[in-house]
Amino acid sequence: DFLHGYVYGRWPYLYIGIGVGEHPLSPTIARIAGWWSRLFPPRPSDNGASPKPANLAFADTYHGKVVPLSAATQLVTVRENIRLTNLEQVIPYARARDIVLQNPDHIIALQCPCRSARSDPCLPLDVCLVVGEPFASFVAEHIPQRSRWISPAEAVDILRAEDERGHVHHAFFKDAMLGRFYAICNCCACCCGAMQAHQRGTPMLATSGYLNTVDKDLCIGCGDCIETCQFFALTVTGGYAAVDETLCMGCGVCVSHCEQGALSLRRAPAKGEPLEILELMQHIQ
Repeated sequence: DFLHGYVYGRWPYLYIGIGVGEHPLSPTIARIAGWWSRLFPPRPSDNGASPKPANLAFADTYHGKVVPLSAATQLVTVRENIRLTNLEQVIPYARARDIVLQNPDHIIALQCPCRSARSDPCLPLDVCLVVGEPFASFVAEHIPQRSRWISPAEAVDILRAEDERGHVHHAFFKDAMLGRFYAICNCCACCCGAMQAHQRGTPMLATSGYLNTVDKDLCIGCGDCIETCQFFALTVTGGYAAVDETLCMGCGVCVSHCEQGALSLRRAPAKGEPLEILELMQHIQ
């Protein structure tokens, strides 16, 4: 895991570029990975989100938790060191599900490796937020040309701007990154490798713990929300917006873009617990 984490943190553009199939080495690496998985079959997983063991094993080691804007803001403005472990109800994966924040006000804005790999990416690029130590200092030291130190207030500004662009906030966890939370990525379905992998059946993303709800007294059936949904969970049926609850990840992007105020998020226990860091901290006090 140490070597894996070093390679991932030191050369994220190579790592992600290969992963999303946009690098010349992608076909060769894919063949090697296939050979390796046959030689060392993936272990069983307790995730239960996909019938494919290989997909489950990968998702258990590298995954994101959808977080609405308010929850993402909490993650970049918390002022104290935090140690929350075994959050299986919040992060429903067998591995890499801890939140250990050291110096949480140490934040780096990094040019998004997924967007950077694309020939015509969404802009701006510097929207990935690396939060806390040792991750922030590692990125600042090794990738200075594509990263910059920012304050918590600047991080909030980036989150709000990305929300206005219709992009989804994900708190990312990886086993090779000390098995814990290390970054907030602001993602779009057209560029994000994790969102595309999730759509193809690798369950890399966990729902926020919320679901979108439509107020039919306010909804005018305009369909604008359909265009904003990155998870393709909205349609217009019978003159009103309709939510496919099997697809809705509870990101809240459609809520903030509904001019009629007809959409809102509600807690959905069947979808797991939200990553509300202040609430989780209260539970351990």
